[in-house]
Amino acid sequence: MTLTELKYIVAVARERHFGRAAEACFVSQPTLSVAIRKLEDELGVTLFERGGSEVGVTPIGQRIVIQAQKVLEESANIKEIARQGHDPLAGALRVGVIHTVGPYLLPRLVPAQIELTPQMPLVLQENFTVRLLELLRQGEIDCAIMALPLPESGLIVQPLYDEPFIVAVPQTHEMAKLKTIDAHDLKKQNMLLLGSGHCFRDQVLEVCPELSRFSATSDGIQRTFEGSSLETIRHMVAAGIGVTVLPMSAVPEGSAETPAAKSLLRYVPFSGPVPERRIVLAWRRSFPRLAAVEALAQAVRTCGLPHVKMLDEEPVPA
Repeated sequence: MTLTELKYIVAVARERHFGRAAEACFVSQPTLSVAIRKLEDELGVTLFERGGSEVGVTPIGQRIVIQAQKVLEESANIKEIARQGHDPLAGALRVGVIHTVGPYLLPRLVPAQIELTPQMPLVLQENFTVRLLELLRQGEIDCAIMALPLPESGLIVQPLYDEPFIVAVPQTHEMAKLKTIDAHDLKKQNMLLLGSGHCFRDQVLEVCPELSRFSATSDGIQRTFEGSSLETIRHMVAAGIGVTVLPMSAVPEGSAETPAAKSLLRYVPFSGPVPERRIVLAWRRSFPRLAAVEALAQAVRTCGLPHVKMLDEEPVPA
């Protein structure tokens, strides 16, 4: 059994005619007919009902033709993989992104990546860190943009940027008049936090660990609110329900000068030391398209994400 023979039977099943199938395969009709008869003898079944003006496909032949189509498609995929081996930037790159990075990075990253490597489209997926690590191990995605720290995972990580945190308060709040805010002062406020599973929630609790005590008790219901997204929380802060901590990339450019934002929100920096998080690009040690990963990292560095410090460090084991 050869791929050529499989191509012949697929052509006959499609054309319902040996002559037209031979033309489509650029061979003579006797050559095609002999090859198909040889395959039928090898398999011990009849694939086609010959006779009359149109060739019919037997029931078992129909099943074999369907399988032959799958085999031919997979063989074409092997050629595509080989082509990507010659050019690691050719073909899609499957990228995971955590929820607190995606809305702010991706609108800038995708146009930058298209300009740098148009032959490498990005297939994007937002998810929690734990799920992205699982997808990486399973080979369902090629790399992921996440925040440190990561568990011991056998991955390679490329630092992308460091991002400070900032406090968002209603414009009418007493803390809106401050030039800086001390992290210890937040324990006295009605804090709005992301729900469990978000790594940014854990990072905020590291900044103000007293909040974890509030969210774990009945009294904490009055002191904290757990939202599903930073944008939901931002709108609730604007409504005067409480205050929150955001990554700097979530702060709109020029927000202080925008009348609508000025009437609703104020972003107040932390007093030193300013808490921050490090965003990295992670991939499996065995992933062969290292040039594609580096091209993605370069697109992040050049995408113009505001308020962050871009990094140009060497990849390291996670």
